[in-house]
Amino acid sequence: MNILDRINKLKKEKNAIILAHNYQPEEIQKIADIIGDSLELCIAAKDTNKDIIVFCGVDFMAETAKVLNPEKKVLIPEIIETYCPMARDLPPEVILKEKKKHPNAKVVIYVNTLASSKALADATCTSANADKVVNSFDEKEILFGPDNNLGYFVSKRTDKKIILVPEGGHCYVHKTFTIEDINRVKKEYPNAEILIHPESDPEIQDLADHVMSTGGMVKHVLNSEKEEFVIGTEVDMITRIKIDLEKLGKTKKLIPLRKNAICTSMKPISLEKLEKCLLEENYEINLSEEIIENAKKAINRMLLI
Repeated sequence: MNILDRINKLKKEKNAIILAHNYQPEEIQKIADIIGDSLELCIAAKDTNKDIIVFCGVDFMAETAKVLNPEKKVLIPEIIETYCPMARDLPPEVILKEKKKHPNAKVVIYVNTLASSKALADATCTSANADKVVNSFDEKEILFGPDNNLGYFVSKRTDKKIILVPEGGHCYVHKTFTIEDINRVKKEYPNAEILIHPESDPEIQDLADHVMSTGGMVKHVLNSEKEEFVIGTEVDMITRIKIDLEKLGKTKKLIPLRKNAICTSMKPISLEKLEKCLLEENYEINLSEEIIENAKKAINRMLLI
């Protein structure tokens, strides 16, 4: 029995579901039950009837699954290396400090944060729905973090005052994209549409044909009549899109904006670690009841929109 068969056997025996983010390595995406962006995986985690959720992603994603399913066992195959630097840009103490400065502002936090920070938010958001979440509030001031570039994206789609916290919060992968990269691909692939993630710098967003979440990129490529696309996000997003294209019997040309746009925190999970996780049921995500209760309110506010 090969490792794929062993994993599927363990998954069935333990009544488990495997969720994988779009930036996971190809071998993990191909064995996952559901592949998605943060919003898609939030919904999948909430809707599952499985006893065990195995989350192939980074730490804050597994925490979100636990918040939405406190009665279930949530596992992550690698705990030490799968941390998101941006999630640590906005610890709870920074939010509390900013709330004192802006007592009338609502707090909207990107899901790319740890649960302890989500617990202090009025609502969470993803790159797919950040503008909708912000515009759902009557208040005119919004504390928004941690990604400043996503905050710029939102500011162009609302009349509210967006107060960015912390100053300089960013995703290091999307910060690698430059104007030179855009000019290069426009010259090399004049017929390609350029799709950019809103975690990219403002000048990169402004030069793109479309600015959208990873889930939005999938839908756009699958439904577009165009045949060539430059994908301006983490390189394994192309893996995800190719998987969906193959299911539909389609082929399209997908070009990475940068071949070295790699999130190292997304890559440590392997088939071997996934098998061990299912076999030994490690590493389990545990959160306090207070954090779960408060973070769930913020996440549910987002899911209702």
